[in-house]
Amino acid sequence: MASKKTPEINGGSMADISFIALIFFLMVTTMDKEMGIARRLPPIPTEDQKVEDQKVNRRNIIQVKINSNDRLFAGNQAMDVSLLKDKIKEFLTNPNNDPNLPEKEMKEIAGLGQVPVSKGVISLQNDRGTTYSKYIAVQNELIKAVNELRDEFAMARFGKKYERLDEDRQKLVRDAVPQQISEAEPKDVKKR
Repeated sequence: MASKKTPEINGGSMADISFIALIFFLMVTTMDKEMGIARRLPPIPTEDQKVEDQKVNRRNIIQVKINSNDRLFAGNQAMDVSLLKDKIKEFLTNPNNDPNLPEKEMKEIAGLGQVPVSKGVISLQNDRGTTYSKYIAVQNELIKAVNELRDEFAMARFGKKYERLDEDRQKLVRDAVPQQISEAEPKDVKKR
């Protein structure tokens, strides 16, 4: 009996097809970009600059805390994230001159004259068990509150929103409505 040979499959073209498919997917696939939080850090102090121990009046600080269960507290009051922006705006503006809310200091700002500037400081602290999404949501609301106050001030003084002003006027608005957010190191409540 004659032995039959099994025909071979040509694999050369399969390698070419696989390579073309790989190139195609590399070209049409998009990668997500991670976005961070934009923060402007204070300038590095010079060697001859003295470090002053600043005393801050308790009424000028609002403590915003997020616990490990993602519960939010602002000024020892539990609240939803959606209410935080309005709470911070009320805190910083102190519209009724409440003695429990921050003081205002009359400050001479070149080009604007005497302007009442809030001494309010937002102190943010979270637990190590706080979820990243809750932390970012709280950060967004704090920044949104300051940005809205800057927009309101810019509209009243210049008739334009803060973002539409030139750099010099934006600096004036930043001087009148400072963003003072202090972040404390996260705590691990579970160990206590």
